[in-house]
Amino acid sequence: MTPVIETERLRLREWREDDLDAIAALWADEDTARYIGGVKSRDDAWRSLAMQVGHWKLRGYGMFAIEEKDTGAFVGWSGPYFPEGWPEPEIGWTLRREFRGRGYATEATRASRDYAYRALGWTTAISLIDPENFASLRVAERLGARRDGTFNLRGMEVDVHRHPSPRELN
Repeated sequence: MTPVIETERLRLREWREDDLDAIAALWADEDTARYIGGVKSRDDAWRSLAMQVGHWKLRGYGMFAIEEKDTGAFVGWSGPYFPEGWPEPEIGWTLRREFRGRGYATEATRASRDYAYRALGWTTAISLIDPENFASLRVAERLGARRDGTFNLRGMEVDVHRHPSPRELN
């Protein structure tokens, strides 16, 4: 079962099939999709949704779907992630364009990182970020993550940003 995490303005919850329209819109937005693998069709967006559900089933954790508490709108995703081929467990995030600039990425990712440290017992976490994704670089900085090398992710060089350990946060 996927836990529900509530922050001041957001609810991090399990994925639902009725998230598909918003997910398909996110993947169709070239500005958003360029940093997470490129534009995808609606069919591929459905597969992405199914992959998120499958990650929870296989690993016992995964990205949370993020929704606004006030409106119930699907905002994006954030959470612990460690698919095949990743160098280390990651805390990732992606938001729909219309929800950027409100501090939601930082709020959701801080909560999901806290979950990974507290509930999953992680002692470290990274975030893989395209060096030109300035918005995500600012989120990582606000979360205290520091650049710690590079990684070739499916033919693309990304920066590895290491988050403070649970001990460093206390």
